[in-house]
Amino acid sequence: MLMMEKGALEYGPVQAVRNVSITVNKGELVVLLGPNGAGKSSTIKALSGLHPLASGRVFYRGRDITNVSVEDRTRLGIAVTPEGRHVFANLTVGENLRLGAATRKDKDGVKADIEAQLQFFPVLKDRYGQLAGTLSGGEQQMLAISRSLMSRPKVLLLDEPSLGIAPKIVEKIFDFIGKLKAEGLTLLVVEQNAAQALRFADRAYVMSAGVVRYEGSAEELMSKRDLLNLYIGA
Repeated sequence: MLMMEKGALEYGPVQAVRNVSITVNKGELVVLLGPNGAGKSSTIKALSGLHPLASGRVFYRGRDITNVSVEDRTRLGIAVTPEGRHVFANLTVGENLRLGAATRKDKDGVKADIEAQLQFFPVLKDRYGQLAGTLSGGEQQMLAISRSLMSRPKVLLLDEPSLGIAPKIVEKIFDFIGKLKAEGLTLLVVEQNAAQALRFADRAYVMSAGVVRYEGSAEELMSKRDLLNLYIGA
């Protein structure tokens, strides 16, 4: 459904990703694991259009979208929840959610989807009129995911959803990610917490120094303790 073929991404003279090929099939939850600086977030940026590829191609449902803008990728059905959440701190929870639906014209559908997100994360209902910048880190992460879902994506790219969040909240967020998979959403999750990320995953990639070092089923990867220790410290 979403694929990067031999992708390379550069920041000036620094090559962050080298010859990386990744495929996420319809209905799959694929996790991208690796240490800091492995190139995981750069891969997400390439797939979402947030940073152009130096070489390689990105395909979505068989169509070459390498040169398609972030906005048009969103319209096609690709949404991203970036690392660090990036909620609009000076806007309320409700305003953040409505901004997530900026590409939509169906007002009744948007209203229904906001209600659905508030059912998924009741704490957001309690904070609906509160400025997003005053929320805790875990609450902001819930809001960032919910805002991404407001565009009704077919593919959701999640970049480090557990970063800087208390363990209890991390488990809750990954339970929610598992629910999204069960509902048929296609997901690519970048994560350092291998134990949580592999719970619901179908397949996994392990990156290090901008290169994919391993790919296979999540079940196979969980049995490879030496590999996890080597690249992730799990």
